[in-house]
Amino acid sequence: MGDDPGLMTVLLAMFAGAIRVSTPFLFVSLGEMLTEKSGRINLGLEGTLVFGAMSGYAISYHTGSPWLGVLVAGLCGSLFGALHGYLCKLPKVNDIAIGIAMMLFGTGLAFFFGKPYIQPSAPRLPSISFGTWSDHPAVRQALEINPLFLLGIALAIFLWWALKNTRYGLIIRTTGDSAPAALALGIHVDRVRLLSTMAGGFFAGIGGSFLSLYYPGSWTEGLSSGQGLMAVALVIFARWNPIYCFWAALLFGAAGALGPALQSIGISRGYHFFNAAPYILTLLIMIASTSPRRSLKGAPGELSITK
Repeated sequence: MGDDPGLMTVLLAMFAGAIRVSTPFLFVSLGEMLTEKSGRINLGLEGTLVFGAMSGYAISYHTGSPWLGVLVAGLCGSLFGALHGYLCKLPKVNDIAIGIAMMLFGTGLAFFFGKPYIQPSAPRLPSISFGTWSDHPAVRQALEINPLFLLGIALAIFLWWALKNTRYGLIIRTTGDSAPAALALGIHVDRVRLLSTMAGGFFAGIGGSFLSLYYPGSWTEGLSSGQGLMAVALVIFARWNPIYCFWAALLFGAAGALGPALQSIGISRGYHFFNAAPYILTLLIMIASTSPRRSLKGAPGELSITK
């Protein structure tokens, strides 16, 4: 690697880019995974992600505290999740249709309220430097890691443990696998799904705040690029497992970092094709998911896609 600085630059850029790009994917996919574990699909997380980005940026701009912006973005996500959960418990309501409506509602609200924040600059989230030991500038830059990425790793591990080993995890899994069985055990199905959807919205809101407050680090209307929708494919790819969600998010992040990494060493031919890598990966995953025997292994039984 030392004999080929171009290759080293690409690998370091992809490593750093994978961490940056994967962080929103990680939070949104963990939120969608938790929601789906309770037996509900929330396609509205795209709108939650965008509104979280806008609200987090606005709060950071007005208060000077990006971490307060992250918290508010998560709380806004919970409100969207609460609205989604309430509408979905009404009779003869389809959760996929409600999710699409919530996606349009969230993005529309974000664009409306976010107009004044397109130009102003808000304080950004700090990063932790793990590369102070190196004299190589590219290594030091690659090892500038945002705390939210580390929080996402901890959250994935915690959710994996909690769903397997705690009473609350058992309640969520039972609700998602069989509503009649949950009712027979005295579990309030609608309440479990409402709280799970709110928690999923909270995670998605945090993922949105990362976009506006760290990378790319500004508020624009095209900030999300469909990451909330791609997270649904990511959850299927990860087989509804929080640890697999982390690795799948890194894979999507590396795919998204491929184009900029190649451009950093002067390879611009096919740049737009490489920028489309995450969308191509999503398409391939959805094509591979057309076989219920393979794609829906591990899926909660109450999801509408399994019926």
